Amino acid sequence: MRGLRKYLTPFAPDQSGAVSVLYELGGIIVICDAGGCTGNVCGFDEPRWFQNKSAVFSAGLRDMDAILGRDDRLVAKLADAADKVEASFAAIIGTPVPAVIGTDYLALKRMSEKKTDLPIMTVDANGMELYDSGEEKAWLALFQTFAKEIYPVDEGRVGILGMTPQDISDLGAADRIREFFKDKYDQRAVCYGMGDGLEEVKKASSVSRNIVVSPAALKTAEYLKKTFGTAYEVGYPLVEELIPDMDYAGKKVLVVHQQVIADSIRKELRKKGAAEIQTASWFMMQKELREEHDVFLRDEDDYTELIKNNDFDLIFADAAMERMTPQAAGRFINVRHFAVSGRLTETGYFYGR
Repeated sequence: MRGLRKYLTPFAPDQSGAVSVLYELGGIIVICDAGGCTGNVCGFDEPRWFQNKSAVFSAGLRDMDAILGRDDRLVAKLADAADKVEASFAAIIGTPVPAVIGTDYLALKRMSEKKTDLPIMTVDANGMELYDSGEEKAWLALFQTFAKEIYPVDEGRVGILGMTPQDISDLGAADRIREFFKDKYDQRAVCYGMGDGLEEVKKASSVSRNIVVSPAALKTAEYLKKTFGTAYEVGYPLVEELIPDMDYAGKKVLVVHQQVIADSIRKELRKKGAAEIQTASWFMMQKELREEHDVFLRDEDDYTELIKNNDFDLIFADAAMERMTPQAAGRFINVRHFAVSGRLTETGYFYGR
C-alpha cells in the first residue's frame, strides 16, 4: 500500500532542515507556527539541542492571528526578542500555517528590518516537503544574504558545504574533516554551520574550492561558482570511515543513504573491486550524481521490492532498515543516517545478519 509505514518513522520536514542549517550561526531563528513545529524541531530533529542551545523561537501564532494574517504581531515579537537576545541576524522559517494563508515573506522581511537593526532572512518552508528541501532553501538564502564581499582567494582554505546532523549523522565529523584537510593537504577546512559561524559565511569568496557533502548544498555551490568563480567538487571526505575492512571483490552492493554519501561509498567500493553498486535514497536525487540504475524510494514497498528483485551480496543502510530487509537478502552493514532513524553514528560498526 502506497504511503503505508510499518517500520520507519516519519522523516523530518523542511522547516527542520532549514533550522539545522542555521542552528550554530548565532541568529534568532523564528519558526512561524503555533508551537508544535518548534517542539518537534528541538525535541526530535535537532540533536545539538541537548548539547548546545540556540535562539530558536516559536512565533506562537493563535488561530485568529493565522486566519487574519497578523504579521504585525510576529514582527513585534521578533523586535522584542532582538532587544533581549544578542544576535547577528534573524531568520523566519515557514511552516504549513503561513503556506496555507499565503504569507508574503518579502513584506515580512521588510517589516522586520524596519523594526530591528538586524539583517533578516526568510525561508519559505511549508512543512509538506522533507528536510533536504528546507536545507536547500536555507543554504541558498544564507549565502545570498551574507556572502556579498569579494575577498582574495586563499589556497590554504577549503569550504565544506552541506554539513548538518541530518545529513552527516555524526556530531564529531566536522572536527575530523578539519583534521583530515590539515594533515593531508595542509589546508584549513571551513565547515559552514558546524563549528564555523557567520563570519566564515561572509568570507565564502576566499576559499580555494568548495566540497559539497550533501545534495541539498549543490545549488548553493553552483551559486558561489557563478558569483565568485569558486570551483567545487562533490564527495564526503570521511567516506573510508563508513566502509568496513573486508573483501568486496566481485560483490553486488546496494547503498541507501543521502545521495552524496551513497555515491562516495560507491566510488570507494569500485576501487576495492566490487562488481556492481546500486544506490538508492529516500531523499533528493540530483541528476548530476545519478547513474542509470539508481533508485528514488517513495515508500517502504519500493525498498522491499528492490531487495527481492536483486541478488545483493551487501546492503549499506541505516540499521533501522534492517528489520524491513527480507531475511534472504545479503549481509547488512549499518551506515547511520539521522534523517532516517533519528540516531547518530555509534562507535564501531553494526554488521547485522
